[in-house]
Order: sequence, then C-alpha cells, then structure tokens
Amino acid sequence: MEKAQAYECLGNEDPLSDLINRTNEYLLDLRLAKWITQKQYELVSIKPNEVELAHLYYLPKAHKPDTSLRPIISGLKHPTIKISKFLDDLLRPLFDKMAQETTITSGFELVKKLNEWSTLNMNQNTIFCTIDVIDLYTMIPQVEGVLSLKKMLDYLKLKKVGGLRIETIIRLSRFVMQNNYFVYDG
Repeated sequence: MEKAQAYECLGNEDPLSDLINRTNEYLLDLRLAKWITQKQYELVSIKPNEVELAHLYYLPKAHKPDTSLRPIISGLKHPTIKISKFLDDLLRPLFDKMAQETTITSGFELVKKLNEWSTLNMNQNTIFCTIDVIDLYTMIPQVEGVLSLKKMLDYLKLKKVGGLRIETIIRLSRFVMQNNYFVYDG
C-alpha cells in the first residue's frame, strides 16, 4: 500500500454508513432526474443490512522466488458492488466483441494461435517476451480508467447501451471508482 501511494488510511473512521447513504442518495438523484429507470434503480440500490466494506487479504505468489504476497480485495457485499455488476453486465459483451481478435482465453488457444502465426512470421530473429505488470490495479489512475471507458464507447459510436445514456454509464463508473473502501487488519 505504501509503495503504490494509492490508498489513504482512515484510522478508526468507519465510512460504511456514510457510503451507504451517499450511494443511495446518488442513485435516487439519478432516478429522479430520469437518468436511470425505476427498475434499474431497484436493481442497484442497496439495503444497509445487506452490505459491508470490502476486506483486504493476501495470498502467496508460489511461483515467485521470494514468495511475495498478492493482495486480494473481496468486495462481494460492498455498497457499490451492485452498480459494478450492473455495469459489467452492460459493458462486458461490448468489450469482449471488441477484443475478441486480440484476446487469448486458454493455453490451448495460445498454442494454436502461435502455430498459425509462426508459419508466416517466425524467423531466426524472432524474440518472444513476457511482461509482468506490478500493482496493476493501483497503477490505473481513476480518471484515466473512466476516460478509457468513454473512449471505447465513443469508438463504438454508441449513444446508449441497454437503454442507458453513455453519460449515465460514465457517471456510475466514476462513482464506483471514487467510492472504493476496504478494511485491513481490523
């Protein structure tokens, strides 16, 4: 956490109650302004007794020589998880379609594509490299993450997705990014 400088320790301050209120007020404002439908509002709004802050824990990276730890944030009951899932269900098919030519989903598919590619392109000067991105999650600045989403939607020339205006999708994405809290070590 110190290396990435991406987190702020809140000490004993518990942001959950405020986050619940802020989330539901934000969603109600979107509903009243007709940015989301009543059905969408009911789908993403939260009940205080059903949520909790995300929890940070670590798993060892057994494949690394120094057995460093991989941080995992489990947020299945986080106040913004319903919004996140809603946006993922909405946007995932668009992204998957866009990225299908450059996405490899299994080792079998990798070998197949390498075989196809190598028959036309491989020679004695070919060099293969792998890249390990360290701290990927914290290395994506919030503003640029949301701008990348906007850029993808602009590229697809969409005005709406699933009946939702692009500006609403961007607003909801920004809200989720800016309201990301977790508990660590109590």
